[in-house]
Order: sequence, then C-alpha cells, then structure tokens
Amino acid sequence: MRVTIIGSGYVGLVTGACLADVGNNVLCLDLDPAKIALLEAGGICIFEPGLEELVKRNVEAGRLQFTTDVKRAAEFGTLQLIAVGTPADEDGSADLQYVLNAARNIGRYMTDYKVVVDKSTVPVGTAAKVKACIQAELERRGVDIAFSVVSNPEFLKEGGAIEDFMRPDRIVIGSDDPTAIRMMRTLYAPFQRKHDRLLIMDTCSAELTKYAANAMLATRISFMNELALLSEKLGADIELVRMGIGSDLRIGWHFLYPGCGYGGSCFPKDIKALLRSAADAGSELSVLNAVEKANERQKSVLIDKVVARFGQDLSGRKFALWGLAFKPDTDDMREAPSRVMIAALLRLGASIVAYDPVAINESKRVFGPDQIGLTYADMPMAALDGADALLIATEWKEFRSPDFQTIKARLKTPVIFDGRNIFDLHDEGLKGIEYFGIGRMPVLGRVAEMDFEGAA
Repeated sequence: MRVTIIGSGYVGLVTGACLADVGNNVLCLDLDPAKIALLEAGGICIFEPGLEELVKRNVEAGRLQFTTDVKRAAEFGTLQLIAVGTPADEDGSADLQYVLNAARNIGRYMTDYKVVVDKSTVPVGTAAKVKACIQAELERRGVDIAFSVVSNPEFLKEGGAIEDFMRPDRIVIGSDDPTAIRMMRTLYAPFQRKHDRLLIMDTCSAELTKYAANAMLATRISFMNELALLSEKLGADIELVRMGIGSDLRIGWHFLYPGCGYGGSCFPKDIKALLRSAADAGSELSVLNAVEKANERQKSVLIDKVVARFGQDLSGRKFALWGLAFKPDTDDMREAPSRVMIAALLRLGASIVAYDPVAINESKRVFGPDQIGLTYADMPMAALDGADALLIATEWKEFRSPDFQTIKARLKTPVIFDGRNIFDLHDEGLKGIEYFGIGRMPVLGRVAEMDFEGAA
C-alpha cells in the first residue's frame, strides 16, 4: 500500500518504519529540512531501541522515503496518516493547530480518494474537525473528491515502540465507512496474523479510548505512590503490599510500581487534556484531578528525604544522580522527575553530578550546557566520587546490580535515595549503607535508622 505519514517525530517515524518493514511504500513528511536530511542518510534524532536499524534498512530497500514537499506527500498515499504533535495549550487542552494544518494541506492538494487517519492523540471531536477542514479546502478549490476520516490512536510505549507496533494487543479503528475500514484491515493484516485484534467503533469512542487508557495507567501509578507514602507512616513495606495485591488476577502486576512519579510526553499532557475536555463538557473528573496532584507531589518526595537527612541548607553538598530520562530505554526528559530533583537541589545550594546512558545530551539541552552546579559523568561509578549521597531517578537495568563496595568507597557518606525501589532490601551489599526507598520499612542488616538531627 502507498502510505503518507505526516510528521516524522516519535510516533510518525516508528509507524512509517514498521509499515515499510512489512512491504508498504511509505513517504514520511516533515517540514524540518535538517531532520529529513538526517533521516534520508539513515540516521534518527531520537533514541528508541532498534529504530535506527529499522529506518536504515527500509531506506536502503527503497520502501521508506522522506520529504519536505507537502504537495508530494498529499498526492503520494491513499492512506494519509496524521502523526503530528498535540502539545498542551495554556489551559491544558490539546493544541490542534498542527493536526488541522495537516488536514488543510491534504484538502488543498489531494487529487483522488483518500483515507485520512488521525494517529495523533487528540480530543473527542477532532475527527469531525479534520473532516470539516478538508471539506472546506475542497470547496474552496471547487472540486468534489471523496475521502474518509478515521481515528486510529497509537498505543506505543517509549522504549518498546517497535514491539508494540509489530505485536499489538489491540488496534482501535474509529470509522463508519466500510471502504475505509476495509483498507485499515488490509494495512494492519501483517500485524495480526494469529487472530483479529481490530476493534471497530465510532470515531468519538476511539478518540476517548486513547485518553482513557493513559488515564487508567496514570491512576494506578499515583494510587501506588499514595499507598507508598501511607506505608512509610504505618511501618509497612509497599513492595510487599504490591506483591500482595498484584497477585490478584483482577488487579494484575502492570503499573503497580511505586516511585518518584511519572513523566514523559504522554501521561502528563493527556491527563491535562482529558481534564480540560471534561470541563468543557460540564463534567468533573475528580479522580484524575487527584491523580495529577498526587504525581506532582511525588516528584518531590526524594528531595524531602534528602532534606530530612542532610538539612534544608545543602550549600557545599554534592549529590550523584543516576538517571535523567523519565523511564529506561529512552532519552525523553519531558516532565521527568529528575528535572524537579535537579532544580530543587540547585535551589537548595547543592551541586549534582549526573549519569544517564542516553539522556545526557537531552539534559544539556533542557538545562543548558553551562548550568552552574550541574555536571555529568560518563560512567555511573564516576558520578559518585566525593558525593554526599546517591539519588536514583530512573530504573535503568545497569543500575540494578551494582558493586556496593565500590559505591561505599566512592561516596563521601554511604547514603542512597532510591526513587525506583530497584534494590532488594535483603541484599548483603546494602550493609553499612543508609538506604531510603519509596514506601519501604527498615530491614535488619542495613543502617537505615539514624539521628537525623545529629546527622544534619
């Protein structure tokens, strides 16, 4: 099939590369000439495991092409997939200007039947707006060309996007047009050979499904984080509680891990957009309001523990920080808890030496390359030298089984603030280390109870 992808960012590039890999002819559009030049050379400007190789292979095979030519893109594919950004507006609503501009360009240049597919995460009612924009352009041109608009939200998680696309657990299609539905079935046939994963519904339901999915996952995270704070007050261990409830098949294990809050490009933005949509519809989502509030508070929990241990004035203190990205296997720092931690530590007078396998360049972009008090290490252990404590903000695999003797030797004081609960409290290596997790009670064999006032 001939497919145009409008937007060559995270969703667009993954979608285009995966569709090309099963034999489709794909043309990806982006208005950034530098990005297109990089992509045509087989490179990518984001980090996603396996994506660079996938792009390069399909570019070399001639199935994946890139362009900045809007007219060429509109004429190329019978399927026009809109995968542009929908950033949060000032009031929290999704900014649809890029989606609607893409729709206008399709209407301006299309010459035959098109199926226009909304892949971007958009509020309920966007499909109707896209349809109106295309129709207005066709009327302005004085032509009558058939087209259909489909809602097909993406469910890709950063760090596992290729696997999610190639082996989806569901494919949501919002449409009432039999021709468009048939074409979408053909498009996704290679990805569902064992059994049908297509869920056909109306466009409004499809649009809401995406927001509802992310809202549910965010709710589970904030719920566990609130239970973790309660566990600390009651003397319980949230990790044992997690195992106790996760083994219930009605609840399951996914997204039950307490930590220092969620971040990224999806959950925070989508929660705000859904709350705005509800307010516009005259409805209040009180649970989601609480989810958002709890998450913002959770991002400061580790800093609260640092202050309790070392005092409010951190002037002259140095802290090692492991992890900058909001989650492993990505360099995305949008809404990352590490950003809140770094800002707070700097504000309190401390300096930070940070390490992340892939997100250091992104951190330099976020904070500036010459941010006073923030430096970077090229290896995890190098960040520890002379530091008063280690903070862990991202659960990268390489952090899970460290040499604790080396940690103790390199730190000025053997203190770990673990924002992701990645260590086993019964690990012999933790002996002699003050270890502060999220929602975890003291365990015999580690030095966790101290006179904080004296230590500070």
